[in-house]
Amino acid sequence: MVTDVIRVNLDSDEVPDRWYNIVPDLPEKLPPAIHPGTREPLKPEEWEGLFPKALVRQELSEERYIRIPEEVREALITIGRPSPLYRARRLEKALGTPARIYFKREDLSPAGSHKPNTAIAQAYYNMAEGVENLTTETGAGQWGSALSSACALYGLKCTVFMVRSSYDSKPYRKFVMKMFGADVYASPSNVTEFGRKVNREDPTCSGSLGIAISEAVEMAVKGEKTKYALGSVLNHVMLHQTVIGLEAQKQLEKIGEKPDTLIACVGGGSNFAGFTFPFIHDKQKGKNDAKFIAVEPQSVPSLTGMKSGESKYDYDFGDTAGMTPMLKMHSLGHDFMPRVIHAGGLRYHGMSPLVSLLYKNNVIEAEALHQAETFAAGKLFAETEGIIAAPESCHAIASAINHARAAKKANEEKVIVFNLSGHGLLDLQNYADMLKF
Repeated sequence: MVTDVIRVNLDSDEVPDRWYNIVPDLPEKLPPAIHPGTREPLKPEEWEGLFPKALVRQELSEERYIRIPEEVREALITIGRPSPLYRARRLEKALGTPARIYFKREDLSPAGSHKPNTAIAQAYYNMAEGVENLTTETGAGQWGSALSSACALYGLKCTVFMVRSSYDSKPYRKFVMKMFGADVYASPSNVTEFGRKVNREDPTCSGSLGIAISEAVEMAVKGEKTKYALGSVLNHVMLHQTVIGLEAQKQLEKIGEKPDTLIACVGGGSNFAGFTFPFIHDKQKGKNDAKFIAVEPQSVPSLTGMKSGESKYDYDFGDTAGMTPMLKMHSLGHDFMPRVIHAGGLRYHGMSPLVSLLYKNNVIEAEALHQAETFAAGKLFAETEGIIAAPESCHAIASAINHARAAKKANEEKVIVFNLSGHGLLDLQNYADMLKF
């Protein structure tokens, strides 16, 4: 074991050439998506109203590994893959813990998060099938920024519906998207029928990811040569994000570390899935005995709300208007209107069907944290490690700190690894509001 490591790098030729698909390794068969009208399992051709054929094949695939097109792999290298793994030595010292804390730096991409890992793949496959326009939603703006950038890369037009609360509180996010050529609308907007309906019923509506998805889907269905792109939740998105965990496996192996605890924040589940799924497969093969912890906000408890009855594991729509396929997932209800919290990317009513199934089968664990605790953790992380993390990522940081303190109390040399899913350089007003600057 290398004990004095600060940063673990990989060479560009070590960027994965295959994505890992967890579907064949699930503890039970994944329930199919069902048609919102017929309530029958969705046929492949029925998915194609929203997504290109290649992504539909990936969505429904039961192959364990799927080849990454060389054009996509080269683009991932261009944006900074493989991303480094760091050891949080100064944070460890501040906590006085015997635990060793590592974090995977997904904040270093040009868009500032893990989101380009799937945005690039989705834009590529759409371009290859002749699509000219992509529509999408975004909560905090990380996904909108990533897809806008990827569309610019492949010559596609991009339209983004941004949850109004984030649109108003994070003005620079929409400027990033506009720099890449995207059209950006506060959601609920007045450019779709559903947006106008919501605004008539509630002129002060702060928006939700469910509403923004409804608007993006409506525009995609009505548009010519237009498809919809989703930044989380669906199987193909989880698949594309596994480059994170596949790289992290190699990095930990290089220094002889075996993880005890792997942590990531969850909204729809993409960064958590991408980070943990390859390690879950390792655990099935007896290569580790790690715990996998998904951390969500207390105000949007799609997983932990099962205990209080706030959420349930059942079929639900992915959007507020009920236009999307219905998915078997942990959900607060598609009409759930979240409180305005500063981790806008975690304000989604439902959880990825894959993540939901793993939680149902006790393969993963979940925690819910109050945003005050997460911002305090972000402040400590900035002071010790010199990195300002996204409010979403602060949930993972706060959990890692809690587990490191528990290791101190038990005097155990635990290996804790978390995913730093994005930077918070455009979230400083939220930090200021929470920390009373």
